[in-house]
Amino acid sequence: MTTTQNGEDKLIAVARHIAQTLGHTDNTMTDDILQIFSNFDNRLREKLTQNISLNNNNGSLDRTLKNLDRRISSYLVGDDPIWTDHDDAVAFLDAVDELIEVIQEWSDVTDEKVTSCLDRAEELLRKCCCKLEDEFRGLVDRVDFSRGVDFFGDEENEEEDELDVPVAHPVTDFDITIDAIPASMVRDLSEIAKRMIAAGYGKECSAVYSVFRRGFLEESLSRLGFLGLRDNDNDNDVEIEKWINAINIAVKVFYPSERRICDRVFGSGSGSGAVTNMCFMDLCRVSVMDLLNFANGIAMGSRTPERLFKILDVYEVVKELLPEFEVLFSDDYSLFLRNEAVSVWKRLGESIRGIFVELENLIRRDPVKAAVPGGGLHPITRYVMNYLRAACSRPTLEHVFEDNVDQSLASSIAWIMEVLESNLESKSKVYRDPALASVFMMNNGRYIVKKVKGDVLGTVLGDDWIRKQKSKVRQYHTNYQRSSWHKLLNTLKLDNNLASNVASKSLKDKLKVFNSQFDEICRTQSTWAIFDEQLRDELKISVAGTLLPAYRNFLGRFHNIQDIGKYADKHVKFSIEDVEARIDDLFQATAVSGSSRR
Repeated sequence: MTTTQNGEDKLIAVARHIAQTLGHTDNTMTDDILQIFSNFDNRLREKLTQNISLNNNNGSLDRTLKNLDRRISSYLVGDDPIWTDHDDAVAFLDAVDELIEVIQEWSDVTDEKVTSCLDRAEELLRKCCCKLEDEFRGLVDRVDFSRGVDFFGDEENEEEDELDVPVAHPVTDFDITIDAIPASMVRDLSEIAKRMIAAGYGKECSAVYSVFRRGFLEESLSRLGFLGLRDNDNDNDVEIEKWINAINIAVKVFYPSERRICDRVFGSGSGSGAVTNMCFMDLCRVSVMDLLNFANGIAMGSRTPERLFKILDVYEVVKELLPEFEVLFSDDYSLFLRNEAVSVWKRLGESIRGIFVELENLIRRDPVKAAVPGGGLHPITRYVMNYLRAACSRPTLEHVFEDNVDQSLASSIAWIMEVLESNLESKSKVYRDPALASVFMMNNGRYIVKKVKGDVLGTVLGDDWIRKQKSKVRQYHTNYQRSSWHKLLNTLKLDNNLASNVASKSLKDKLKVFNSQFDEICRTQSTWAIFDEQLRDELKISVAGTLLPAYRNFLGRFHNIQDIGKYADKHVKFSIEDVEARIDDLFQATAVSGSSRR
């Protein structure tokens, strides 16, 4: 510091002392003194004027704080609630407003005495906010939890001893708003919250409110019968139904109503919006996570095919509610709740797609046990086809697969059908008779076509797939004819170049073989099963159409052989009518699956 600066500071100190001493009683003299000193340097007048003004204001700040302390302290002493008297509440809030205003007005001044006063003011404001917090808690504690819950109308609970709370009727009309807090109380809560937020205690106020409203939501969900995720029995249809009812009411009724009350209590402006969002997130967080955890538990359960329809039920509900989650939980505080809902929805989709993979594995692992009697319909074919028809009747299923670029519904089902066909072919090898193996494949192939044709399943697989499947059934039919009847037809072939005596012996031998083989075939195949009446008739007509002309031609030649003549009837065991009757008796077994079986 230079000598000039040191001298200037000493001069200012002397002038300050003289001016402050004389200025208390004579403002004119103070101005004269300042004028004299300002003649030396205008900077001295500026510094002296600022200093004197600050000291005067310090005194004013101190007197204001003492006045506010006297007015406020009377409300801070004792345990009696302020809000039992409207005038007291108004007076207390006015004093708090003045205190906040004083602190804000002086917060930018950097002076030791002002800082000391502000410390006192901040401490007084802290005590005020503690009192306001108590008053806020006292008000919310007076709210009856049953208000807003009873709009459902409770039904009598037959298991009242096992369940502590009554269960509400299911709700189908969600165009409801719950006024869970009386309007007069909302106004009081809002007045308190406004001061606490202005004082920087919005988080504390929000915490009190969110704890209170969380209790209301828990009580409401309990009345709806939803008790959260449990270690067992979550797959129970009744529990899932309760969850569906609970999450629909929570997302469509409870949470929008809570958001509306939050906005009214804490405000939605730029100054209070953050507190409102934080409070809304905090009061919803536990119940939202409980509801989503239940859905997540369903998604993370086993992927046995039987669970598909339960998971689809849950998937559809979550998907339907996603737009509601988007609106309700879009701010920075509650964004994680919306994201969790999306994650659960995706996990449900993954579980559904995983069930189709598991179905493939179950078909592939289905053991080749004893053959189905009579080459009838195999249980796995009936199970898989009825399962896929039921699955494809749910439009949601296609949307599940649309969300996955690597796996479409059509490709998944086509692959399942391929695995099923491969498994059936393995099972057909159990039959020693190739004709019976063909009947087995024909039965199951025809059943598949019937289940697919004219159904949503057929739309998914497409017309080309159906045509190919029909072609396979026709090929099984051809294989059956070839392996069963062509050998018999060979015995009826005639050689016109044989001498009469040789031809006579040859025809007798052929007829003897035919009689034996035809009888054996008919006796055996009468125990075989064709589940579909139309297919059974088609097979009989096909056999008759092939065999009867050849047999009729053979008998004509046989009767015309001179050596046989009138003794021909002694060798003919089956007339044309007999052959027709025996063919009509084919495929009489119904033990495995009759035409009425689904």
